[in-house]
Order: sequence, then C-alpha cells, then structure tokens
Amino acid sequence: MAERRHDRPSITYRESGVDLDAGNALVAAIKPLARATRRPGAGAELGGFGGLFDLRQAGFKDPILVAANDGVGTKLKLAIESNQHDTIGIDLVAMCVNDVLAQGAEPLFFLDYFACGKLNLGVARAVVASIAAGCRQAGCALIGGETAEMPGIYAGGDYDLAGFAVGAVERGALLPRSDIAAGDVLIGLPSSGVHANGYSLVRRLVADAGLAWGAPAPFDATRSLGEALLEPTRIYVQPVLSAIRVTGAVKALAHITGGGLSENLPRVLPGGLAAHIDLGAWRAPAVFGWLGKAGALDEAEMLRTFNCGIGMVAVVAGDGADAVMRALAAAGEAPMPIGALEPGHGAKSQAKGKGEAEAVRYSGRLQFVA
Repeated sequence: MAERRHDRPSITYRESGVDLDAGNALVAAIKPLARATRRPGAGAELGGFGGLFDLRQAGFKDPILVAANDGVGTKLKLAIESNQHDTIGIDLVAMCVNDVLAQGAEPLFFLDYFACGKLNLGVARAVVASIAAGCRQAGCALIGGETAEMPGIYAGGDYDLAGFAVGAVERGALLPRSDIAAGDVLIGLPSSGVHANGYSLVRRLVADAGLAWGAPAPFDATRSLGEALLEPTRIYVQPVLSAIRVTGAVKALAHITGGGLSENLPRVLPGGLAAHIDLGAWRAPAVFGWLGKAGALDEAEMLRTFNCGIGMVAVVAGDGADAVMRALAAAGEAPMPIGALEPGHGAKSQAKGKGEAEAVRYSGRLQFVA
C-alpha cells in the first residue's frame, strides 16, 4: 500500500490560540510575588506539581483543617470593563479567608485559578499581584495556582477567577462554640463598601442610570464610579484572630456576604435563638444609600442583598464584650455593638442549611453616610 502523504502544513498549539511561552513568562513574573507571601510552614515557591505546607512548623499541635473556595461574582465584569485589575485579587482572597476565619481558623495558604481566552501578561500579572497583596494582608502563603488559556470558552479580554484557602484551628477553638446564649452581644466590623456580592444588581442599576465607569461616582465625587465600586473587600483575619486569642470571649463569627445580615447571621446560631439588630447603631457607606434610591429598594431587600456596611459580626459573651472591643480597636478595627441575641420568636430564616434558624429581628432604620 502506498504511504499516504500529508501536504497540509502543521498547526501548532500557539496557532490554535494557546501560547505556552506566555504562560511560562507569567509564572516567571509572579514567582517573586508568591515568594513575598512566605510564612512559617510554607516556602511559597512556585513550579512544582503541588504546594506543600508543614502544620507542625506553623505551630499547630492538634489542628482541624478548614477549607473554603469562592470567586468574586460579576464584580469581575466591572474590573474587565473598566480595565482596572489591581484590586480584584484582594476580593478573591478576602472572600475565601474571611470564610475560613468564621470557623475560628487561621488561613495558612491560598491557591488561585485564572482562566482566560487569550493570556494578556500585563492583566494577568496585575491580577496575581493583587492576589499576593491579599495574601499578605491575611498572613497566608500563596503556594500555587493554575493559569488556563482556553480560546473558544472566553471571549475577548474576559477572564475568570476562583480561589481556594486552607486554614487550621486547634480542636478546642473551633467556632461557633456550643455555649452561645441569649444575652450574648453582637459586635459589627465595618465593610469597605459593597465587597463582592450583589454586583449583578449593581451593574443593572448603573446601566439603567446610563452611567459610564469613568464618570464621577454619584456617591463619591472624588473617584470614578468604576474605582469606587471596585473598592476591595476588607480582610478581617489579623485583628479578629488577635481578639479571639487575647480575650477568649468570641463565640461565633458570621461573614456577611450574599444574603446580607438577614441570611448569614442565623447560620452560626443554634435553634431557639434569634439575633436582634439595631439598624441605628451605625451609618452605612454612601454607596448603599445611592443603590437603594437607584433601585427603589426597600429596607428588607437591601438587608438580604448587600452587607449594608457590616462585613463581619462577632457573637461575644456579654461580660467579655468590652475586652473584645478593646482588642479589636487595638488591632486597628472600628468595632461597634449592633445588637444582641434573644430567645427565638418563631419566624424562620432562609439561611443556607439552617432550616431551624430564627429570622433576624431588626429595630430602627438604616442610616447612610451623606
């Protein structure tokens, strides 16, 4: 049989849309960023098939591992459309490590997943640099990640992000504790703004208002709308861990993400107890006042969509509240008592996985910074 000839020229991987050299160049560019996140237990060197972490070197004796993964939702679309990529990685880290923190755990290491249609080295490096910045804030090591170039899946300059955090807590210090009781105080920690939830609604309201990302923000004339709405999610790890260790009075933590106070706080409460929150105890950032007016949103919808100015809530023993407030303030936070726990009143919450949870009871009205 005659040998079949192939006269067509070969088609390389690069010609099909995947540039291995660009991927290697990105790894080389981000190695110093990862190295800067080193901490006891991790060398934070990239290049292997897996990242390593030594729990004993990190000082743990009988640890329970706590893992969380998350993304940044459609806030990512805002970063892409406004061509501002230098803070979105902080959001990615924050969404994961704040969840790990809510179990009382110290975030130890972080891995990221960056997927795109065509790798833009400048954009990718800016994103990973912001991830490394978030890791430094949280005190965790960036020990690895994955960059996937997938033409045909992502169009134009689109990219996607996912993050994975692992932390540890000594067995006896896991939160929430079993001694949560009526009379415990709720201490709120301020958010920096919208954080990374509710952006499908935010983007819809911006579009309906006919505003461009480069226009002055209607709630902050000193910044563009894109810059103001990309204010990164706050990372609460260092001050809250300090308060836990110094006082021993923190019984539970709730990270206020999608679902707001209404659906996140009941997730850490036992059956038969409800949270009573005084909405007049703080003033929410001005962005929330603008969103509420722009969407004609009632207070209940605001409270179950956005964090409304409170990004983390600590449940604290009544006789330890002052000590926790002092410890948080000493660590640079601005804590405020926003309510207390009380016996349940029968109304059920829609909180994830907590069919028996009591609904939050509110008093007062939301107030906004002018």
